[in-house]
Amino acid sequence: MGRIKTFSRRAFVVGSVAVVGGVAFGGWKALKTPKNPLSPPDGAALNPWLIIDQRGITVIVPRAEMGQGIQTTLAALVAEELDVVLSDINVEHGPAAQAYFNSALVADRSYELALEEKPSGWATVMADAFPKVMSLQVTGGSTSTIDAFEKMRVAGATARETLLKAASHRLNIPISQLKTKDGQVISPDNSQIPYADLAEDAAQIDPPKSPRLKPSSEWRYLGKSQPRLDQDAKVTGTAEFGIDKRLDGLLFATIHMTPHFGGAIEKIDITTAETMAGVKKIVVWEDGFGVIATNTWLAMQASDAVEVIWSKGSAPDDTEAVFHAIEAAFNDKANVEMRNQGDVDKALSSGEVIERSYRAPFLAHATMEPMNATALFQNNRLDIWTGNQSPVLIRDACADALGLKKDQVVVHTPFMGGGFGRRGTVDFALPAAKLAKEMPATPIQVTWTREEDMRHDWYRPGSICHYRAKLENGHIAALDGKMSSPSPAAPVIKLATGFDLAPEDPTITEGSHDQPYAIDHFRVRGYAPQLGIPVGFWRSVGGSQNGFFHESMIDELAYEAGADPLEFRLKHIRPEHEPAAKALETVAEMANWTSKTPRGVGRGIAHVWSYGSSVAEVINIRENDGMIEITDVWIAADLGVILDPAIVEAQLTGAAIYGLSAAIQGEITFANGAVEQGNFPDYDALRMHNTPRFHVTLLQNNRRMGGAGEPGTPPAAPALANAIFNLTGKRLREMPFSKHIGFLT
Repeated sequence: MGRIKTFSRRAFVVGSVAVVGGVAFGGWKALKTPKNPLSPPDGAALNPWLIIDQRGITVIVPRAEMGQGIQTTLAALVAEELDVVLSDINVEHGPAAQAYFNSALVADRSYELALEEKPSGWATVMADAFPKVMSLQVTGGSTSTIDAFEKMRVAGATARETLLKAASHRLNIPISQLKTKDGQVISPDNSQIPYADLAEDAAQIDPPKSPRLKPSSEWRYLGKSQPRLDQDAKVTGTAEFGIDKRLDGLLFATIHMTPHFGGAIEKIDITTAETMAGVKKIVVWEDGFGVIATNTWLAMQASDAVEVIWSKGSAPDDTEAVFHAIEAAFNDKANVEMRNQGDVDKALSSGEVIERSYRAPFLAHATMEPMNATALFQNNRLDIWTGNQSPVLIRDACADALGLKKDQVVVHTPFMGGGFGRRGTVDFALPAAKLAKEMPATPIQVTWTREEDMRHDWYRPGSICHYRAKLENGHIAALDGKMSSPSPAAPVIKLATGFDLAPEDPTITEGSHDQPYAIDHFRVRGYAPQLGIPVGFWRSVGGSQNGFFHESMIDELAYEAGADPLEFRLKHIRPEHEPAAKALETVAEMANWTSKTPRGVGRGIAHVWSYGSSVAEVINIRENDGMIEITDVWIAADLGVILDPAIVEAQLTGAAIYGLSAAIQGEITFANGAVEQGNFPDYDALRMHNTPRFHVTLLQNNRRMGGAGEPGTPPAAPALANAIFNLTGKRLREMPFSKHIGFLT
């Protein structure tokens, strides 16, 4: 072997590098190409996206598949330009490497730029360079397709043109007389040469730097719904998730960490647990312990048998104290001010001022597959298998924890049963790495209990919002918004950089400051209390709560103005952003919008711009035996460019269900400095019987591509709240709504 690192279930080349019997292709534009993650013995190293060899065509997808269909869409980008059958492509997740940085993570996706081509200039170059410098190989932020849209098409186009050159040299025929079809080069006499047979020759040819990319009018796969490449394995149960990993000699483990944020072990007695049959080892750390046994259930039983006393943590003691601290942050200097136009203070200094306050709770991610990782430490090298959204961060954190060099850690990324931002951290991988080092040459699989998972999340932060506004002649003359919540960006930045910073965090106010409303005097400020409670990115991040705050306030202002909620929005949005207005008009037409509903029926509307996409939703509810039943949800979404309509529709509906579940019943509360919820009975979600019918229309009026996985979440809560007001006259300004009104369960 000796030619590459082994990083997946079978060894093969993962990059643009010449190999015996094959060649890999790829390309991207950058100031400086990151180091190729491979160490090839010879040949031309291009870039790590596509492999063509005697085994066929393998596309390296550097973004994790967690149900969003990214493997299919990214493979289709390559297949489109390479001229191969999509279903013939093999897909593998890439290794942890700087080469797979996500260039779209810090891109400006404001609505002002949605109708423009990608801006140029030094600021854009720096924004593109940051993810590369920081090696941000991240699946998140609804960026995977945006990042890959050019890179992976270029990889396919480069490969196709190089293969044509190889065939031209072999046949002594001009390229202009050759064509490709379904993975073969076809000569004028209709003889065919499979790509694999040309791979060695192509390895000796310098690939083109600027290959022609197909216009959308020539697309074969893109823009059309494709069968998911992962569906057969998932339907038959053969798909391997992290929790499914099995290695020879595997032992099983679980962990139990301090329930108090910032707490530690005061006293521990492992005598009973360590003598239980099948228990192999108990490892005690400062803030918790791990139990290794012959099966997972035994490990969990032994964990329960450990007697431990925990020290008090440093976070506020209970939910009331937590939100008191969040409210108190308004007395401090604002962390961020993302919008300040006109003179808000002057505009609000006279006349009637409308004031409203809103509140959103902390939320867990509650992924269906609990946190888990499998690790093998031997010969001073760690292999770790875990579903994750940030393999470079996992690699580096494990290396630091075990005192290894980064190249001594190999991260394998299987399918994952949900991420939603939770698996963008590293804490779920570290216990497996540490326990594996305690038992060298023995693979250890660590599975968290659901309770451990839910009580040691990186939560969606709780938030309080205060709005002040003034109406003049049916228009919003001034709007002043203040949001206070712990910064979800700060701990992630610390994780990536090692520095404990307090950065200006626009996620505290996103979903409010970035909305396309024409308001002369408009200011939004964010405040960032430090509570000692771990917070992070939750699906749609700030938009998940601020979309609720903002669109609830807009609805209240429409009511105060005596205006139809749809017309009131259109009057303010159309002058600012026509595609957003079109999305609202489309969803209204789909739902046969009327704010004057029959008795026992309510209807609400909301629009939120997020992740470069405009999403409008209408929700229909009705009374059912004194309870609220959600019957229908209509969604009109403008993502600019739609690559796979079926996948996008699934993401929008899934995101809306996620948002509705949180709005109705999602809440993390605290007592004695610890989380109270532990499992689905006390942290439930919508089920099949109470999930509404969905109706989706996709639009492409924006010229720049927007995200798909997250934008469906922010409008869900406010549309539901507005529907409840329409039905009952009761305005809900706090989530979860089930604290104030009954729902069909």
